[in-house]
Amino acid sequence: MSSDIGNNFEQLKRYFFDHSTTEKFISFLMQRAEVIAPHRKGDASFSYECVKDPTNVVFDYPRTIQPLKKYFLPPRETLLSFDMESGSFETENIPDKPQVFFAVHSYEVQAIHLLDFSFRRGNPEWNYLKRRENSIFIGISFTPDEWHFSKSVGIEIEKLDGLSLYFEPVENGYLVFEVDDTGKELLADFDSGFAVDAPLNLDIQAKHFSTKIKYHHNRLPQVFENVYTSPVWQDVAEKCVGCGTCNLLCPTCYCFDVRDEVNLDAKTGKRERFWDGCMLNPFAEVAGGENFREKLESRTRHRLHRKFKYLTHHSGKLHCVGCGRCSKYCPAGISIIDIINNLIDVSEPKS
Repeated sequence: MSSDIGNNFEQLKRYFFDHSTTEKFISFLMQRAEVIAPHRKGDASFSYECVKDPTNVVFDYPRTIQPLKKYFLPPRETLLSFDMESGSFETENIPDKPQVFFAVHSYEVQAIHLLDFSFRRGNPEWNYLKRRENSIFIGISFTPDEWHFSKSVGIEIEKLDGLSLYFEPVENGYLVFEVDDTGKELLADFDSGFAVDAPLNLDIQAKHFSTKIKYHHNRLPQVFENVYTSPVWQDVAEKCVGCGTCNLLCPTCYCFDVRDEVNLDAKTGKRERFWDGCMLNPFAEVAGGENFREKLESRTRHRLHRKFKYLTHHSGKLHCVGCGRCSKYCPAGISIIDIINNLIDVSEPKS
């Protein structure tokens, strides 16, 4: 058993579920709420989808293509409908429904907490917050691949903050840890599986990250204080194609564009919101054609400063969770870890 798991879970009540019991538990959850879980998407990809059949849920996966944020901040949504003739409008109704997010990784839940911070301060974003109500998160362990680096930004695989239950794969099934009162109630109502007494008598294998940031995460905001004019930004820009994939797949990016679309009757229409991102060319463009970040160099610099300095100054937390999506899905093969480590190298004083 790894020391991290022992430190996090030693005091928690735990149960053993075999694979059949786990599928029954998913069916049990489906009777109480809409259950969203990882599903296979093609041969090698995965996606969060609403569960229709518990046997389709995937437990062992590296990451999904899109993050959980799509359920709280949809890629496209109607904000309101309007009638210009009467001067009236009607906002969209956000369904008040319980949702269980099953078999999610720790960095995914921490990303939702960062979005909570962004949307609760100032003028609260009620559409997002309404969707956040009645949400339950059930976590699962994972094996890091070459793109994961969540530990380097302070998020352990076994981080429990925000979870109600946590599943750890063991031989022939899962250890299920009771994390909070909601998890306790779910297991009590399910009334299956069997309790496992301490000390832990089922072997849990330690997991290791192969990809790491050179500095401790607490030092990263300081690094970004001194790299604004670094040549690293130009080096990255020479590879970047400006597609915005890194923005649109990032679990903590939340920028959007709002458009009013008028119907053919020229009297009615709707206001819609779309995901947007600072790596896209029109993002910083204003009336008259001026673009405040026309060059890819300045866009890349802005994106990383948002993750490791600007928002961190307000929240006290890094706004990157180390999921690795931006690196894995970048068509130009740009690695955020390489960018950060190169910035660290050029910021170190020369001996």
